Amino acid sequence: QVQLVESGGGLVQAGGSLRLSCAASGRTFSYYTMCWFRQAPEKEREFVAAVNWRGGLTDYADYADSAKGRFTVSRDYAKNTLNLHMNSLKPEDTAVYYCAAARKFRVDAAIDYDYWGQGTQVTVSS
Repeated sequence: QVQLVESGGGLVQAGGSLRLSCAASGRTFSYYTMCWFRQAPEKEREFVAAVNWRGGLTDYADYADSAKGRFTVSRDYAKNTLNLHMNSLKPEDTAVYYCAAARKFRVDAAIDYDYWGQGTQVTVSS
């Protein structure tokens, strides 16, 4: 059974940092694009950051404009995990953060993702 399990969410003050992790099991996701999305109350799910596998070359990371310069996405192929380091957090970063995996390369639409985790709540207080 394929599972993506997020962890690391919580409550943090504005300007603070959090590290999210996603543990994948049930299959290897080495050849998949692994991604973070987020969804705030009454808003659509939005792309945050992704790591694209490039066949042994250096991974290619994509970021939403809102994440550039503040968030860093990385993956550990040996552990089958995906991480998101978030710095300089803002109240508008408050959302449920989801880990997802896609067979396609460099995609940022939720519809293109094949597997999803249950999400982890991130709350940034002002």
